[in-house]
Amino acid sequence: MDAALFAKIVSDPAVTDWKKLKYKYPGIDLKELAALLQASFYQRLPLPDFSNQDLVYLGTLYPPNRGVIRQMLQPRPSSEKYGRQAMEEEIAATLTIESIDFSRESVRKILAGFAPADDREERIYGLKKGLDFISDEQNRITEATIHELYQIAIGPYLKDPDDLILPGHLYRHDQVFVVSLEVEHTCLPPAKLPVHMKKLLDFIQADDGMDDLAKAAIIHFYFAYLHPYFDGNGRMARLLHLWFLVQRGYPSSLYVPISSYIEASKRLYYQAFTKIEQNEFLSGLIDVTPFLQYFNESVYRKIGEQTPVMVSAEDFQRILDSGSLTVKERDLWAFVLSTYGSKEFSTKQLERDFGQAAYATIRSFVLKLTKLGLLSEQTFGNRKRYRVNLSGQR
Repeated sequence: MDAALFAKIVSDPAVTDWKKLKYKYPGIDLKELAALLQASFYQRLPLPDFSNQDLVYLGTLYPPNRGVIRQMLQPRPSSEKYGRQAMEEEIAATLTIESIDFSRESVRKILAGFAPADDREERIYGLKKGLDFISDEQNRITEATIHELYQIAIGPYLKDPDDLILPGHLYRHDQVFVVSLEVEHTCLPPAKLPVHMKKLLDFIQADDGMDDLAKAAIIHFYFAYLHPYFDGNGRMARLLHLWFLVQRGYPSSLYVPISSYIEASKRLYYQAFTKIEQNEFLSGLIDVTPFLQYFNESVYRKIGEQTPVMVSAEDFQRILDSGSLTVKERDLWAFVLSTYGSKEFSTKQLERDFGQAAYATIRSFVLKLTKLGLLSEQTFGNRKRYRVNLSGQR
Protein backbone atom coordinates (compact mmCIF):
# COMPACT_ATOMS: atom_id res chain seq x y z
CA MET A 1 0.00 0.00 0.00
CA ASP A 2 1.23 3.47 -0.88
CA ALA A 3 2.70 5.22 2.19
CA ALA A 4 0.76 8.42 1.57
CA LEU A 5 -2.52 6.51 1.32
CA PHE A 6 -1.75 4.60 4.51
CA ALA A 7 -0.98 7.86 6.36
CA LYS A 8 -4.26 9.33 5.09
CA ILE A 9 -6.27 6.33 6.29
CA VAL A 10 -4.60 6.33 9.72
CA SER A 11 -5.49 10.00 10.24
CA ASP A 12 -9.06 9.48 9.00
CA PRO A 13 -11.73 9.34 11.79
CA ALA A 14 -13.22 6.42 9.87
CA VAL A 15 -10.20 4.30 10.82
CA THR A 16 -12.39 2.78 13.56
CA ASP A 17 -15.17 1.91 11.11
CA TRP A 18 -13.98 -0.56 8.50
CA LYS A 19 -17.30 -0.58 6.68
CA LYS A 20 -16.82 3.14 5.96
CA LEU A 21 -13.18 2.59 4.99
CA LYS A 22 -14.21 -0.02 2.45
CA TYR A 23 -16.47 2.46 0.63
CA LYS A 24 -14.37 5.57 1.20
CA TYR A 25 -11.22 3.98 -0.24
CA PRO A 26 -12.48 1.56 -2.91
CA GLY A 27 -9.98 -0.99 -4.03
CA ILE A 28 -7.82 -1.02 -0.90
CA ASP A 29 -6.70 -4.39 0.42
CA LEU A 30 -8.28 -4.53 3.90
CA LYS A 31 -6.14 -7.50 4.99
CA GLU A 32 -3.00 -5.59 3.99
CA LEU A 33 -4.25 -2.55 5.90
CA ALA A 34 -4.85 -4.72 8.98
CA ALA A 35 -1.32 -6.14 8.72
CA LEU A 36 0.19 -2.64 8.40
CA LEU A 37 -1.77 -1.39 11.41
CA GLN A 38 -0.66 -4.39 13.44
CA ALA A 39 2.95 -3.72 12.57
CA SER A 40 2.86 -0.01 13.36
CA PHE A 41 -0.11 1.41 15.25
CA TYR A 42 -2.12 -1.29 16.96
CA GLN A 43 -1.28 -2.15 20.55
CA ARG A 44 -1.83 -5.78 21.46
CA LEU A 45 -3.82 -6.91 24.46
CA PRO A 46 -3.13 -10.22 26.24
CA LEU A 47 -6.74 -11.20 25.59
CA PRO A 48 -7.47 -13.79 22.89
CA ASP A 49 -10.38 -13.72 20.50
CA PHE A 50 -12.22 -16.93 19.67
CA SER A 51 -9.41 -17.88 17.25
CA ASN A 52 -6.75 -17.23 19.92
CA GLN A 53 -5.56 -14.08 18.16
CA ASP A 54 -4.81 -11.13 20.48
CA LEU A 55 -7.26 -8.26 20.68
CA VAL A 56 -5.85 -4.87 19.63
CA TYR A 57 -6.58 -1.17 20.07
CA LEU A 58 -5.40 2.23 18.85
CA GLY A 59 -4.28 3.60 22.21
CA THR A 60 -2.82 6.82 20.83
CA LEU A 61 -6.22 7.99 19.59
CA TYR A 62 -7.87 8.20 23.00
CA PRO A 63 -5.68 9.50 25.82
CA PRO A 64 -6.83 9.27 29.47
CA ASN A 65 -9.59 11.66 30.55
CA ARG A 66 -7.89 13.56 33.35
CA GLY A 67 -11.09 15.24 34.56
CA VAL A 68 -12.68 11.90 35.37
CA ILE A 69 -9.48 10.60 36.94
CA ARG A 70 -9.31 13.61 39.27
CA GLN A 71 -12.95 13.17 40.24
CA MET A 72 -12.75 9.46 40.94
CA LEU A 73 -9.52 9.82 42.93
CA GLN A 74 -11.17 12.20 45.37
CA PRO A 75 -11.83 10.83 48.88
CA ARG A 76 -15.25 9.36 49.49
CA PRO A 77 -17.56 12.23 50.38
CA SER A 78 -18.94 10.31 53.35
CA SER A 79 -18.27 7.26 55.49
CA GLU A 80 -20.83 5.28 53.48
CA LYS A 81 -19.53 2.56 51.16
CA TYR A 82 -21.35 4.08 48.21
CA GLY A 83 -23.61 7.02 47.45
CA ARG A 84 -27.25 6.06 47.83
CA GLN A 85 -28.41 8.56 45.23
CA ALA A 86 -25.70 7.51 42.78
CA MET A 87 -26.42 3.82 43.27
CA GLU A 88 -30.16 4.40 42.92
CA GLU A 89 -29.30 5.81 39.50
CA GLU A 90 -26.88 2.93 38.84
CA ILE A 91 -29.42 0.21 39.65
CA ALA A 92 -32.24 1.93 37.78
CA ALA A 93 -30.06 2.46 34.71
CA THR A 94 -28.58 -1.04 34.54
CA LEU A 95 -32.09 -2.53 34.76
CA THR A 96 -33.38 -0.11 32.12
CA ILE A 97 -30.55 -1.03 29.75
CA GLU A 98 -31.66 -4.66 29.98
CA SER A 99 -35.39 -3.73 29.68
CA ILE A 100 -36.08 -5.30 33.09
CA ASP A 101 -39.28 -4.15 34.79
CA PHE A 102 -38.85 -2.21 38.07
CA SER A 103 -40.02 0.93 39.87
CA ARG A 104 -37.94 3.77 41.29
CA GLU A 105 -39.91 3.54 44.51
CA SER A 106 -38.79 -0.08 44.89
CA VAL A 107 -35.14 0.84 44.29
CA ARG A 108 -35.31 3.50 47.02
CA LYS A 109 -37.06 1.10 49.35
CA ILE A 110 -34.44 -1.65 48.95
CA LEU A 111 -31.53 0.79 49.29
CA ALA A 112 -33.14 2.09 52.49
CA GLY A 113 -32.92 -1.42 53.95
CA PHE A 114 -36.44 -2.77 53.48
CA ALA A 115 -36.98 -6.43 52.58
CA PRO A 116 -38.06 -7.21 49.00
CA ALA A 117 -41.79 -7.83 48.56
CA ASP A 118 -41.90 -9.45 45.11
CA ASP A 119 -39.80 -10.77 42.23
CA ARG A 120 -39.06 -7.31 40.87
CA GLU A 121 -37.74 -6.16 44.23
CA GLU A 122 -35.76 -9.39 44.61
CA ARG A 123 -33.78 -8.46 41.48
CA ILE A 124 -33.11 -5.00 42.91
CA TYR A 125 -32.09 -6.57 46.21
CA GLY A 126 -29.62 -8.77 44.35
CA LEU A 127 -27.97 -5.76 42.75
CA LYS A 128 -27.80 -4.00 46.12
CA LYS A 129 -26.04 -7.05 47.56
CA GLY A 130 -23.73 -6.98 44.56
CA LEU A 131 -22.84 -3.34 45.30
CA ASP A 132 -22.22 -4.24 48.94
CA PHE A 133 -19.89 -7.00 47.76
CA ILE A 134 -17.80 -4.95 45.31
CA SER A 135 -17.58 -1.98 47.69
CA ASP A 136 -15.74 -4.16 50.21
CA GLU A 137 -12.10 -3.64 49.26
CA GLN A 138 -11.24 -6.98 50.89
CA ASN A 139 -13.10 -8.78 48.09
CA ARG A 140 -10.38 -9.08 45.47
CA ILE A 141 -11.28 -9.97 41.89
CA THR A 142 -10.66 -13.68 41.32
CA GLU A 143 -12.42 -16.45 39.44
CA ALA A 144 -14.07 -17.55 42.68
CA THR A 145 -15.24 -14.06 43.69
CA ILE A 146 -16.62 -13.30 40.21
CA HIS A 147 -18.69 -16.46 40.56
CA GLU A 148 -19.69 -15.41 44.07
CA LEU A 149 -20.75 -11.97 42.82
CA TYR A 150 -22.87 -13.58 40.10
CA GLN A 151 -24.53 -15.89 42.63
CA ILE A 152 -25.19 -12.95 44.96
CA ALA A 153 -26.39 -10.35 42.46
CA ILE A 154 -28.05 -12.20 39.60
CA GLY A 155 -28.14 -16.01 39.65
CA PRO A 156 -30.81 -16.56 42.35
CA TYR A 157 -33.23 -14.18 40.63
CA LEU A 158 -33.35 -15.86 37.20
CA LYS A 159 -36.74 -17.46 36.63
CA ASP A 160 -36.00 -19.62 33.58
CA PRO A 161 -34.38 -22.91 34.73
CA ASP A 162 -32.47 -23.03 31.43
CA ASP A 163 -30.63 -19.84 32.43
CA LEU A 164 -29.16 -21.29 35.62
CA ILE A 165 -25.53 -22.30 36.10
CA LEU A 166 -25.26 -26.01 36.86
CA PRO A 167 -24.05 -27.06 40.32
CA GLY A 168 -20.28 -27.30 40.33
CA HIS A 169 -19.96 -25.09 37.21
CA LEU A 170 -18.59 -21.55 37.15
CA TYR A 171 -19.92 -20.72 33.70
CA ARG A 172 -22.64 -21.71 31.23
CA HIS A 173 -22.57 -25.30 29.98
CA ASP A 174 -24.10 -24.74 26.55
CA GLN A 175 -23.69 -22.54 23.47
CA VAL A 176 -25.54 -19.21 23.20
CA PHE A 177 -26.13 -16.68 20.43
CA VAL A 178 -26.69 -12.93 20.81
CA VAL A 179 -28.85 -11.52 18.02
CA SER A 180 -29.27 -7.83 17.19
CA LEU A 181 -30.77 -6.07 14.19
CA GLU A 182 -27.40 -6.00 12.44
CA VAL A 183 -25.18 -8.74 13.87
CA GLU A 184 -25.56 -12.23 15.23
CA HIS A 185 -22.79 -12.89 17.72
CA THR A 186 -21.91 -16.54 18.23
CA CYS A 187 -20.53 -16.70 21.74
CA LEU A 188 -17.49 -18.65 22.85
CA PRO A 189 -18.08 -22.42 23.16
CA PRO A 190 -18.48 -23.32 26.85
CA ALA A 191 -15.47 -25.67 26.88
CA LYS A 192 -13.19 -22.70 26.11
CA LEU A 193 -14.60 -20.35 28.76
CA PRO A 194 -12.28 -21.38 31.64
CA VAL A 195 -9.13 -20.64 29.59
CA HIS A 196 -10.38 -17.31 28.25
CA MET A 197 -11.69 -16.22 31.67
CA LYS A 198 -8.27 -17.06 33.13
CA LYS A 199 -6.73 -14.71 30.54
CA LEU A 200 -9.18 -12.01 31.58
CA LEU A 201 -8.29 -12.47 35.26
CA ASP A 202 -4.57 -12.31 34.46
CA PHE A 203 -5.24 -9.05 32.60
CA ILE A 204 -7.26 -7.64 35.52
CA GLN A 205 -4.57 -8.51 38.04
CA ALA A 206 -1.57 -7.44 35.93
CA ASP A 207 0.27 -4.28 36.91
CA ASP A 208 0.84 -3.34 33.27
CA GLY A 209 0.82 0.46 33.47
CA MET A 210 -2.30 0.76 31.32
CA ASP A 211 -4.63 3.68 32.02
CA ASP A 212 -7.14 2.37 34.55
CA LEU A 213 -10.21 3.90 32.92
CA ALA A 214 -9.32 2.45 29.52
CA LYS A 215 -8.57 -0.90 31.13
CA ALA A 216 -11.93 -0.91 32.94
CA ALA A 217 -13.69 -0.36 29.59
CA ILE A 218 -11.70 -3.19 27.97
CA ILE A 219 -12.59 -5.54 30.85
CA HIS A 220 -16.24 -4.52 30.41
CA PHE A 221 -16.13 -5.29 26.68
CA TYR A 222 -14.25 -8.59 26.98
CA PHE A 223 -16.55 -9.97 29.66
CA ALA A 224 -19.59 -9.20 27.48
CA TYR A 225 -17.75 -10.62 24.45
CA LEU A 226 -17.11 -13.93 26.23
CA HIS A 227 -20.68 -14.01 27.55
CA PRO A 228 -19.86 -16.53 30.31
CA TYR A 229 -23.48 -16.87 31.53
CA PHE A 230 -26.80 -17.54 29.88
CA ASP A 231 -28.30 -14.34 31.32
CA GLY A 232 -27.09 -11.32 33.29
CA ASN A 233 -23.85 -10.76 31.36
CA GLY A 234 -24.48 -7.05 30.79
CA ARG A 235 -25.25 -6.37 34.45
CA MET A 236 -22.17 -8.35 35.46
CA ALA A 237 -19.96 -6.49 32.96
CA ARG A 238 -21.06 -3.15 34.41
CA LEU A 239 -20.57 -4.36 38.00
CA LEU A 240 -17.11 -5.66 37.07
CA HIS A 241 -16.27 -2.28 35.52
CA LEU A 242 -17.06 -0.54 38.82
CA TRP A 243 -15.41 -3.28 40.89
CA PHE A 244 -12.13 -2.94 38.99
CA LEU A 245 -12.08 0.81 39.65
CA VAL A 246 -12.71 0.24 43.37
CA GLN A 247 -9.87 -2.30 43.45
CA ARG A 248 -7.52 0.09 41.65
CA GLY A 249 -7.98 2.73 44.34
CA TYR A 250 -10.70 4.98 42.94
CA PRO A 251 -12.66 5.48 46.19
CA SER A 252 -15.35 7.67 44.66
CA SER A 253 -16.23 5.39 41.73
CA LEU A 254 -19.29 4.17 43.67
CA TYR A 255 -20.48 7.76 43.93
CA VAL A 256 -20.63 7.95 40.12
CA PRO A 257 -23.54 6.11 38.41
CA ILE A 258 -21.66 4.94 35.31
CA SER A 259 -24.64 2.94 34.06
CA SER A 260 -26.82 6.06 33.97
CA TYR A 261 -24.41 7.59 31.44
CA ILE A 262 -24.54 4.33 29.46
CA GLU A 263 -28.34 4.27 29.59
CA ALA A 264 -28.44 7.86 28.32
CA SER A 265 -26.38 6.78 25.29
CA LYS A 266 -27.66 3.21 25.02
CA ARG A 267 -27.86 3.26 21.23
CA LEU A 268 -24.17 4.24 20.96
CA TYR A 269 -23.25 1.64 23.58
CA TYR A 270 -24.69 -1.19 21.52
CA GLN A 271 -23.40 0.34 18.29
CA ALA A 272 -19.85 0.09 19.68
CA PHE A 273 -20.29 -3.68 20.18
CA THR A 274 -21.80 -3.97 16.70
CA LYS A 275 -19.03 -1.96 15.04
CA ILE A 276 -16.35 -4.17 16.59
CA GLU A 277 -18.14 -7.25 15.27
CA GLN A 278 -18.51 -5.75 11.78
CA ASN A 279 -14.88 -4.60 11.76
CA GLU A 280 -13.73 -8.11 12.64
CA PHE A 281 -15.58 -9.51 9.61
CA LEU A 282 -13.64 -7.15 7.30
CA SER A 283 -10.25 -6.95 9.04
CA GLY A 284 -9.94 -10.31 10.75
CA LEU A 285 -9.14 -8.52 14.02
CA ILE A 286 -11.01 -7.68 17.21
CA ASP A 287 -10.15 -4.00 17.59
CA VAL A 288 -11.69 -2.64 20.81
CA THR A 289 -11.01 1.00 19.88
CA PRO A 290 -14.72 1.73 19.15
CA PHE A 291 -15.58 0.69 22.71
CA LEU A 292 -12.83 2.91 24.14
CA GLN A 293 -14.04 5.71 21.90
CA TYR A 294 -17.59 5.24 23.16
CA PHE A 295 -16.56 5.33 26.83
CA ASN A 296 -14.26 8.32 26.42
CA GLU A 297 -16.81 10.40 24.54
CA SER A 298 -20.17 9.29 25.93
CA VAL A 299 -19.36 8.25 29.51
CA TYR A 300 -16.01 9.45 30.87
CA ARG A 301 -16.14 12.87 29.26
CA LYS A 302 -19.70 13.41 30.52
CA ILE A 303 -18.63 12.43 34.04
CA GLY A 304 -15.67 14.80 33.80
CA GLU A 305 -17.97 17.66 32.87
CA GLN A 306 -19.86 17.26 36.15
CA THR A 307 -18.48 19.37 38.99
CA PRO A 308 -17.71 16.82 41.72
CA VAL A 309 -19.46 16.83 45.09
CA MET A 310 -16.05 16.15 46.63
CA VAL A 311 -15.12 19.85 46.29
CA SER A 312 -17.51 20.56 49.13
CA ALA A 313 -16.35 17.44 50.97
CA GLU A 314 -12.90 18.99 51.19
CA ASP A 315 -14.39 22.19 52.56
CA PHE A 316 -16.40 20.12 55.01
CA GLN A 317 -13.25 18.38 56.26
CA ARG A 318 -11.73 21.73 57.17
CA ILE A 319 -14.90 22.66 59.06
CA LEU A 320 -14.98 19.23 60.69
CA ASP A 321 -11.39 19.67 61.89
CA SER A 322 -12.35 22.98 63.45
CA GLY A 323 -14.88 21.22 65.71
CA SER A 324 -17.77 23.46 64.71
CA LEU A 325 -20.20 20.60 63.96
CA THR A 326 -21.91 18.22 66.34
CA VAL A 327 -21.84 14.43 65.91
CA LYS A 328 -25.46 14.51 64.68
CA GLU A 329 -24.61 17.22 62.14
CA ARG A 330 -21.70 15.16 60.85
CA ASP A 331 -24.05 12.19 60.39
CA LEU A 332 -26.58 14.39 58.62
CA TRP A 333 -23.93 15.76 56.24
CA ALA A 334 -22.74 12.26 55.35
CA PHE A 335 -26.36 11.26 54.77
CA VAL A 336 -27.03 14.28 52.51
CA LEU A 337 -23.98 13.55 50.36
CA SER A 338 -24.76 9.86 50.09
CA THR A 339 -28.51 10.18 49.52
CA TYR A 340 -28.93 13.32 47.41
CA GLY A 341 -25.54 13.93 45.82
CA SER A 342 -26.03 17.01 43.64
CA LYS A 343 -29.85 16.86 43.70
CA GLU A 344 -32.12 19.28 45.51
CA PHE A 345 -33.94 18.39 48.72
CA SER A 346 -36.24 20.06 51.24
CA THR A 347 -36.06 20.05 55.02
CA LYS A 348 -39.22 17.93 55.18
CA GLN A 349 -37.72 15.45 52.72
CA LEU A 350 -34.50 15.23 54.73
CA GLU A 351 -36.45 14.72 57.95
CA ARG A 352 -38.44 11.89 56.37
CA ASP A 353 -35.49 10.19 54.67
CA PHE A 354 -33.04 10.48 57.57
CA GLY A 355 -35.63 9.39 60.12
CA GLN A 356 -33.37 9.88 63.14
CA ALA A 357 -33.81 13.56 64.00
CA ALA A 358 -36.61 15.97 64.84
CA TYR A 359 -37.61 18.62 62.35
CA ALA A 360 -36.09 21.36 64.55
CA THR A 361 -32.72 19.58 64.41
CA ILE A 362 -32.99 19.23 60.63
CA ARG A 363 -33.92 22.88 60.22
CA SER A 364 -31.05 24.03 62.43
CA PHE A 365 -28.61 21.81 60.50
CA VAL A 366 -29.71 23.14 57.10
CA LEU A 367 -29.50 26.77 58.20
CA LYS A 368 -26.08 26.23 59.76
CA LEU A 369 -24.57 24.51 56.71
CA THR A 370 -26.09 27.10 54.42
CA LYS A 371 -24.40 29.81 56.46
CA LEU A 372 -21.11 27.89 56.31
CA GLY A 373 -21.46 27.72 52.53
CA LEU A 374 -21.72 23.95 52.24
CA LEU A 375 -25.35 24.13 51.14
CA SER A 376 -26.98 26.57 48.75
CA GLU A 377 -30.60 27.68 49.12
CA GLN A 378 -33.21 28.36 46.46
CA THR A 379 -36.68 29.80 47.06
CA PHE A 380 -39.72 28.72 45.04
CA GLY A 381 -42.70 30.81 46.23
CA ASN A 382 -43.01 29.98 49.92
CA ARG A 383 -40.91 26.82 49.63
CA LYS A 384 -37.17 26.50 50.03
CA ARG A 385 -34.97 23.79 48.58
CA TYR A 386 -31.32 23.04 49.20
CA ARG A 387 -28.45 21.33 47.45
CA VAL A 388 -24.80 20.67 48.18
CA ASN A 389 -22.76 23.69 47.13
CA LEU A 390 -20.77 22.32 44.20
CA SER A 391 -18.93 25.50 43.38
CA GLY A 392 -16.89 25.72 46.58
CA GLN A 393 -17.39 29.50 46.45
CA ARG A 394 -18.09 31.56 49.55
